Amino acid sequence: MANHKSSLKRIRQTAARKAHNHYYAKTARNAVRDLRKTTDKAAAAAALPKVSSMLDKLAKRHIIHVNKAANLKSKLARFVNKLG
Repeated sequence: MANHKSSLKRIRQTAARKAHNHYYAKTARNAVRDLRKTTDKAAAAAALPKVSSMLDKLAKRHIIHVNKAANLKSKLARFVNKLG
């Protein structure tokens, strides 16, 4: 167990940040998964900007890496374009 007030506070802050980051990362993963399940091109095209925005926000806040967000957005855009 930590012996300093500053370490106790750091532990509390880390736990709060981890919970916050986990919620937003999980929400974005679910949105990506739902978009990949979509078979309707119009619905997928409408959802793509929202999902891309979520990924950009995660990358901006350093929850996921910038390149991971770019790769996911690229793959999702290719997926939407292939739908017929």
